[in-house]
Amino acid sequence: MPTNGAPARITQGTRTKGGVGESTLRPDGVLKVTGEFAYSSDLWHEDMLWGQILRSTVAHAEIVSLDTAEALATPGVYAVLTYDDLPTEVRHYGLEIRDTPVLAHGKVRHHGEPVALVAADHPETARRAAAKIKVEYRELPVVTDEASATAADAVLVHENRTDHHSGHVPHPNIVHRQPIVRGDAAAAARRADVVVRGEYTFGMQDQAFLGPESGLAVPEEDGGVHLYIATQWLHSDLRQMAPVLGLPPEKVRMTLAGVGGAFGGREDLSMQIHACLLALRTGKPVKIVYNRFESFFGHVHRHPAKLFYEHGATRDGKLTHVRCRIVLDGGAYASASPAVVGNASSLGVGPYVVDDVDIEAIALYTNNPPCGAMRGFGAVQACFAYEAQMDKLAKELGLDPVEFRQLNAMEQGSIMPTGQPVDSPAPVAELLRRVKAMPMPPERQWESSEGADVRQLPGGLSNTTHGEGVVRGVGYAVGIKNVGFSEGFDDYSTARVRMEVVGGEAVATVHTAMAEVGQGGVTVHAQIARTELGVARVTIDPADTRVGSAGSTSASRQTYVTGGAVKNACELVREKVLDIGRRKFGAHHPAWATAELRLEGGKVVTDGGEALADLVDVLGEEAVEVEQEWRHRPTEPFDPRTGQGNGHVQYSFAAHRAVVEVDTELGMVKVVELACAQDVGKALNPLSVLGQIQGGTTQGLGIAVMEEIVVDPRTAKVRNPSFTDYLIPTILDTPSIPVDVLELADTHAPYGLRGIGEAPTLSSTPAVLAAVRDATGLELNRTPVRPEHLTGTAPEQHPR
Repeated sequence: MPTNGAPARITQGTRTKGGVGESTLRPDGVLKVTGEFAYSSDLWHEDMLWGQILRSTVAHAEIVSLDTAEALATPGVYAVLTYDDLPTEVRHYGLEIRDTPVLAHGKVRHHGEPVALVAADHPETARRAAAKIKVEYRELPVVTDEASATAADAVLVHENRTDHHSGHVPHPNIVHRQPIVRGDAAAAARRADVVVRGEYTFGMQDQAFLGPESGLAVPEEDGGVHLYIATQWLHSDLRQMAPVLGLPPEKVRMTLAGVGGAFGGREDLSMQIHACLLALRTGKPVKIVYNRFESFFGHVHRHPAKLFYEHGATRDGKLTHVRCRIVLDGGAYASASPAVVGNASSLGVGPYVVDDVDIEAIALYTNNPPCGAMRGFGAVQACFAYEAQMDKLAKELGLDPVEFRQLNAMEQGSIMPTGQPVDSPAPVAELLRRVKAMPMPPERQWESSEGADVRQLPGGLSNTTHGEGVVRGVGYAVGIKNVGFSEGFDDYSTARVRMEVVGGEAVATVHTAMAEVGQGGVTVHAQIARTELGVARVTIDPADTRVGSAGSTSASRQTYVTGGAVKNACELVREKVLDIGRRKFGAHHPAWATAELRLEGGKVVTDGGEALADLVDVLGEEAVEVEQEWRHRPTEPFDPRTGQGNGHVQYSFAAHRAVVEVDTELGMVKVVELACAQDVGKALNPLSVLGQIQGGTTQGLGIAVMEEIVVDPRTAKVRNPSFTDYLIPTILDTPSIPVDVLELADTHAPYGLRGIGEAPTLSSTPAVLAAVRDATGLELNRTPVRPEHLTGTAPEQHPR
């Protein structure tokens, strides 16, 4: 150490490794693949109880009587709670509309609704005690579709609505309605040379995260409670929970536990309030873990939809107009339905230039399972329909489907149907060009000198064909997705960054409330800190509510918004560190006063690369800490009549080419390849970018050919609440997914990045359906497409 206050040496700086733009490995990666990572379901407390939820066995009914006496008398049971036992008059919660009861009161509105809670000293005891609760139901007519929901004499799912959407909808069973009107679509339709129409059905998809809902509530000595929970938004949970528990927010402490996937399904509350109620009633820690059956009832799903589209074009291939109506089934409670409607309507035309648009999107209240956030959030359903329309219109015009899309593709400067200019790169035509230019997979890959490799054929190891009747098809699609929260929502994040010397080395600590659900945010935050602060060692503190809100891990927003907050806080810390350096060493080198300085390789460095001081010497015994909120550019609500307004902060784009092989005799589909081209703005971690694109693509594949929650239209009861009957793609179903990443910076975003997680989920589904249509010649206007739809044996194809 120098004795005169001068830096010990002046040398050239060395670049900090592991920063932005590098494929650094996830800190939790090895633990997860070896099974050593602690998920929320692994939580344990010495004297904890186990919670169990009794759920309704019918979808719509009055609760005539509820008898808990036998359950309470069960040895080992510590508490049984019903609606009447709730501690305050606040007994409902919700993301936007507070319409969801903590426990059912008077009636149940969907199959699997929570009715009562049990806490016992063993999970089996809790389960058996819950089964002893006697509930008498008087069943009511069920509302299951638009016709039954909007009839003049329709049963109202929620009577006496007073929420802020209720005055703007034509029927109480419509949660929210958003029209988008621009130009004169009716007049444009009269000018069109070709008009195509289509009616499309999109199935209900489950997030199918592998880690079930689970958490541990621990009562505190001050009368509060500490909840360890797998969630997507700690502070949103807190905002909804505290009033129901009758506690001030500071007495409800929340820490993120290990999250086994989310995809939107953890944005709403599941067992959070229930675990805390039981812990506060018994004075003991309470753990709740759903089994897979419960999980299907314990979280929202993707909205199923009916979509009605009309597209027109001139003979030379220019779109004249789009008219469409999108009907989303929101189920029994609102959840995120209003925002999903906003996305479906505002993005309902796709990434195309269309001057004359007339769109209406609505979400219904029904007695079907509640639906809310899932990856793609309203844009997925619309993309399936408008891309099918683009193929249909290209065929009518005799044009190549890719060239037709490119002819109408938006670009930077184009105007959205909402009137909002696209003010960052929109390389739609280029993405289509790139994905089309990728090498095609070889034909007949199943053939070898030793015979057919059935793993490469439709039907796989079931050995249903050796190539007979197998036809190849190729399909293309492109989509547009917004990034971040929209429509005037105050979308911000908070980061606390601390820099100090630990063990003779400068160390940065980053603390946010961001929920790490698998997206890789903890990796990126460390990369940002290394880049901005020039340190090798970065500690990521556990996410909890001791720091301000980070917003939801959804809407492809965390790298943009919480990453932006971390970058901003790091920049403020850096300035404070440089001020300390100027105070200590400014007299010893003129560059302290005149040069652009940065932190790199553990040193203070000039823009010419000259190192002025070690960070260890600059900091000494001092620590620098900053906690700061950061916001992206503001958005504004859409006009309730016309839908005009700058509602979104950023758009992301992805294009897919699907190659499939179809056994046309049995209706079996093998997806051979799903190639993707996507603009990511700036790849902060290229390896994570690749994983996000391939993961989103695979979820889009799932809804294309296999995934669907099946609800009985007569009873509104779920028929397949298990991974035996609800199928998701396995490694054998997942094709090769080559990815071409384009990096065109958005100058409004940190590092020029673009949210990436959702866009590939949009276009993968319609690309697969387009390829199956190409192979079979069938119209195929629903997802998922099943073998019976390809063989003509589906019940809906042969109505009685």
